[in-house]
Amino acid sequence: MTPALMKYLIWPLAKFLVAFVIVQVIVAAMNWVERRLLGLMQARLGPNRVGYKGLLQIIADPIKFILKEDIVPSSAEKVAYFLGPILPLIPAFLVFCLIPYGPPPTFVVTQVNVGLLLILALTSTGVYGIILGGWASNNKYSLMGGLRSAAQMVSYEVPFGLSIVGVLMLCGSFDLVHIVNYQAHNIWNLFPQIIAAFIFFVSMNAENNRTPFDLPEAESELVAGYHTEYSAMKFAFFMLAEYSAMLVNCCLMVSLFLGGWTLSISGYGLTTATLQAMGIWGGILGAVIFFVKVMFFMLVYVWFRATFPRFRFDQLMELGWKWMIPLALANIAVTGIVILAAPQGGGEIVLSIAGALIIAFTMYLLFRPKPKVVAHAG
Repeated sequence: MTPALMKYLIWPLAKFLVAFVIVQVIVAAMNWVERRLLGLMQARLGPNRVGYKGLLQIIADPIKFILKEDIVPSSAEKVAYFLGPILPLIPAFLVFCLIPYGPPPTFVVTQVNVGLLLILALTSTGVYGIILGGWASNNKYSLMGGLRSAAQMVSYEVPFGLSIVGVLMLCGSFDLVHIVNYQAHNIWNLFPQIIAAFIFFVSMNAENNRTPFDLPEAESELVAGYHTEYSAMKFAFFMLAEYSAMLVNCCLMVSLFLGGWTLSISGYGLTTATLQAMGIWGGILGAVIFFVKVMFFMLVYVWFRATFPRFRFDQLMELGWKWMIPLALANIAVTGIVILAAPQGGGEIVLSIAGALIIAFTMYLLFRPKPKVVAHAG
């Protein structure tokens, strides 16, 4: 076997398979974690019958999906109906080839200089499966759920992508490894791009159709939206794609704004070079740091689901088009002005101070004492 074949095919494939298995274990475990945490936050039990505190529920659920009767509506468009659950799943799996999980080269499946661009291109194709699933079921409620979800995903793709532009302007690369290393030797992008991080975080919730943005399901219809007519494993594929996409977005959030697998500022701390010097244990430590950061945001998804009420659809669209997109464009303009005004460095400090002032002013507006209105008796 030639060295080139080992370097460009065998090793990347082996790394992808290992990462794929780990990701699917995390996705299965998150189902149990979410249900237990929701029960805890909402003062109820959650799954507690199968195994210790319901821990074997992650095995019982796949068995249930496999054994359930697979019902296909007689009037459904069969080809499109079967393609619906598969189309969101494939890009969600492929993206894990492009995400670095730790210090290179061991924990990087494939390093591409336009990796972030490929990730955005792949993840944006998931909307096709949702549209097909809603339309091909030949159910009006599924169609309405699919249209709502498609409009939501297309709308929030715009601020989702625009929020990343400021990071790219600072780091000067689409390569996620380079972006992580830039943050390790400067400052986490969370601080100079606090507004972009907020927009990205809100948009990734909307992209995954998660609470409070789970508009495909509407109370007035009493159905689940685009996957109403799906059962058994086809329904499981939709859920698997949703949780995989959640994990992808959390990985992007950590890599773009929170320093990835590093714990350092201005080159002091655990940089990529420091972890590489520690050998395989340094690589494992970096992967653990990355995993902890990612799981924090996965748990925030659960917290949001247990806490916030659902938006109305007009509120959802207004938030995206009237607030998120103008705010993202303003962030790009301000970032560009600061970078041009301070080409020798120091722009991160100015942007961090500006972001802190904006956050402080926003908190003041939210929590300032409201004047009491006294109703006069007529």
